Amino acid sequence: MTEGRRSRFGADLKAILAERDFRKLFGTRLVSQTGDGIITAAVGTYVFFNASTFPTPLAGAAAFAVLYLPYSLIGPFAGVLIDRWSRRQILVWTAPIRAAIIVVTAALMVANNRGVPLYIAVLAVSGVTRFLLSALSVALPHVTPAHKLVVANAVSDTVGGVMSALGGIVALGLNAATGDTERGAAVTMLVGGGCYLAAGLAATIMPKDLLGPGQARRRAVRLADDLTQVASELRAGAAYVLKRRGPRAALGATAAYSFLFGPLFLMTVLLYRNYFYPGHVTVAEGHVGTLAVFSAVGYGCAALITPPATRRLSKQAWITLMLVVAAVVTGTIAETFNQVAYMLIGFLMYLARQSVAISAVTILQEDVEDTYRGRVFAFYDMVFNAAYAIGAALFGAFMASDGKSPVVVAVIAVCFLLAAIAYWLSARPSASADSDGGPADSAGGSPTVEAQRSSS
Repeated sequence: MTEGRRSRFGADLKAILAERDFRKLFGTRLVSQTGDGIITAAVGTYVFFNASTFPTPLAGAAAFAVLYLPYSLIGPFAGVLIDRWSRRQILVWTAPIRAAIIVVTAALMVANNRGVPLYIAVLAVSGVTRFLLSALSVALPHVTPAHKLVVANAVSDTVGGVMSALGGIVALGLNAATGDTERGAAVTMLVGGGCYLAAGLAATIMPKDLLGPGQARRRAVRLADDLTQVASELRAGAAYVLKRRGPRAALGATAAYSFLFGPLFLMTVLLYRNYFYPGHVTVAEGHVGTLAVFSAVGYGCAALITPPATRRLSKQAWITLMLVVAAVVTGTIAETFNQVAYMLIGFLMYLARQSVAISAVTILQEDVEDTYRGRVFAFYDMVFNAAYAIGAALFGAFMASDGKSPVVVAVIAVCFLLAAIAYWLSARPSASADSDGGPADSAGGSPTVEAQRSSS
């Protein structure tokens, strides 16, 4: 049976990679997300692994807010634009914009600026990046057969995440090689900016109309005229997703996992920097790099197990199971506060995280019409990132400066279990269809899903 599943996954993988347009979009994603990993790690090392600073939970939470909150503020507005602008052009033109902001950010780092200008620059890079990632997710159904979306998401999102992790590892190496200084962080930022330019060039090989939206949605009007429509279209997008049980519950599960994962990540970095290896910045940085490798492997394994798992179980059941796994891992292994055990935590928590993400994204792609996908995926990114930063800030206020916080870990474990129960109850198909949604909008009940199951 195991061989059969591997064989089937291999056949599905071969089928989607045979799609020329998918390969083009896939290549753009991989180069861009490598740059994302480098940039995120560069900012992280500037905060956590600078030899002249001692990081605290609140400083870490502030860094998370800078990295993850900006898209939560502009995301819904960006979603409307993704539904109106050429998505291929978004991929092309975000590259030079991000690269230009990276140059400014690097200059501020060299000047050892840790004030408002630096935060604004990093916020701008992060905001444009999340805009691009939403466009990539919305574009995927245009280059992938509907019945292969689970595999396409598993491959593109997971391999993209692995490349981001590898970019982060490269960034840690660059920072260590330059002596964990402000100049080293700036050099790392510039390398990430180079990846962004390469991603923009890769996107130019795609036809302008390949990724949508249709001509009916793309009117040649001024930006000001576009933005005047934002409020009404946001209301329509919110009303659309709130009436649909599957997408609504998927957004909730994503928010819950991110809210609880953010403080765990913050605590782990503090443990390595201040508890496991206090006073040894380079050693701590090296071990965090090893942890990143284990996490990347777990992240990648999600792509192998999620497609066959969701053939045997529903995507709703798989999300619930992964939330339970996160609760068990947090409540047992995380309480050991052992650096070797935390390698296993990295593997398992990233496996669960990406398994939830693959399933949730596929539910959104299947059950949301293309007209609304940009707004819904903007909401997805918004709740994902806002919950991540808010969770880190909230739990960080009760976290020890060295990261060792048994009570915080216990509370997070219980919350994961409660999230699993809440998701399962909210995602189950109801006896009657959701209002205005019809049978297609109950969890797992869309015609697209049924077609996928029958074709599988």
